[in-house]
Amino acid sequence: MARWTLWRQPSVLPANCWDELMAAGVRRSSSSVPMVRQAFTESSSIVKPFAEIPGLWKNGVANLYNFWKLDGFKNLHRIMVQNFNTFGPIYREKIGYYESVNIINPEDAAILFKAEGHYPKRLKVEAWTSYRDYRNRKYGVLLKDGEEWRSNRVILNKEVISPKMLANFVPLLDEVGQDFVARVHKKIQRNGQNKWTTDLSQELFKYALESVSSVLYGERLGLMMDYIDPESQHFIDCITLMFKTTSPMLYIPPALLRRLGAKVWRDHVEAWDGIFNQADRCIQNIYRKLRQESGQAAKYPGVLASLLMLDKLSIEDIKASVTELMAGGVDTTSITLLWTLYELAKHPNLQEELRAEVASARAQCQGDMVEMLKQIPLVKGALKETLRLHPVAVSLQRYTAEDITIQNYHIPAGTLVQLGLYAMGRDPKVFCRPEQYQPSRWLRTETHYFRSLSFGFGPRQCIGRRIAETEMQIFLIHMLENFKVEKQRHADVRSTFELILLPDKPILLTLKPLHCSP
Repeated sequence: MARWTLWRQPSVLPANCWDELMAAGVRRSSSSVPMVRQAFTESSSIVKPFAEIPGLWKNGVANLYNFWKLDGFKNLHRIMVQNFNTFGPIYREKIGYYESVNIINPEDAAILFKAEGHYPKRLKVEAWTSYRDYRNRKYGVLLKDGEEWRSNRVILNKEVISPKMLANFVPLLDEVGQDFVARVHKKIQRNGQNKWTTDLSQELFKYALESVSSVLYGERLGLMMDYIDPESQHFIDCITLMFKTTSPMLYIPPALLRRLGAKVWRDHVEAWDGIFNQADRCIQNIYRKLRQESGQAAKYPGVLASLLMLDKLSIEDIKASVTELMAGGVDTTSITLLWTLYELAKHPNLQEELRAEVASARAQCQGDMVEMLKQIPLVKGALKETLRLHPVAVSLQRYTAEDITIQNYHIPAGTLVQLGLYAMGRDPKVFCRPEQYQPSRWLRTETHYFRSLSFGFGPRQCIGRRIAETEMQIFLIHMLENFKVEKQRHADVRSTFELILLPDKPILLTLKPLHCSP
């Protein structure tokens, strides 16, 4: 069994961290957050062969059985931390048919990502590709590889991730943010206690879905209303079911489940059918609006309409990529916002600092939201800090495009290498006092070299990054301007893995209007 030991030596800690700790007095942390111990290895110029990488990789079937006994499908991130503790900063693993090399150091991540080649290739979600093969649907840019991926990505970058598009996204996202605040105020008024205590997960899910739908499809779903029409509710149910059914197929081949007629496969197909049907309806609505407007100037119509008018991709390519953007942009942002509110509720003084920064930005920019987003570094740091402690993904993956050397081990081209995001975020060698939530760490001049990788790196980074970051920043601005967030007194919440990292139990938060005394 791995020993959950923190090496208390100066050489393990980042620059300037040891002096800070000594000045403050080193205390044993009571946090349940696991620490990562890096194993010390003697430096050597001799490159060791791939077969000598430590780990559990010689019997995939036995490892799958042990993984199942450890409830690994839910504890993948903690097992990864344990493996880094056991084997050191690099280890090799095979679970069932899934084989990888896992790394944790930012410097090693730099070697990996800087050698990713012209056509970076990451691990595909096989459940998603299997559905598209089964229904004979196009792959979107998330699932494509090679030259087709690159040509599609270049077009989509200009419409989705370019900083120039920010001004188009902000009004749409700002409107949804204001509606969310109005909805919370109504909940508080109806409660009659000048506060609202609830698990916000479903509310944030609807907020994220409403936001991404507004930007991508150019239309609102009405999810900020008390009544949700059956069509929109069905869309919500399909997205929820799609994520729920994807997770079991990470280690069990979807083709096998399909041959067996397993319910999880049938449900997965039904979920994606509903999601693609929504895209079809939106495309029909867009064409109807374009005919009615007859070329007249109008507000930004959304990414889908913009791509259709650009006419550089086929309709099927556009639909596939926009559908993937939508599917990947709901749970990811809503869960990150939930974790952020949870952390802010634990740190009321930090909440006040953020609130002051937002008030200053609004006064300075006279309410211009695009300009305000340039004046809130601590708010942005809070989101980075949330994604450090509570990353959406357990790891980032790349298939090596060429032979590389990491930790003096030879890794041949074509190997799946994973950077442990969750584990790196808790590594005291990388982050000083990693158990503490400190957004200000991202404002310091110390290096952040390959330490903030929640949205990936390089040409294959998350294509929805610009939308997600803007959506979350605008949300925090509105929430900080309107409410105090308080936490219920109970044990800390931990993460559980279900394709993405989720809270292992409901997070109950209390929202109070700012004019209400605590």
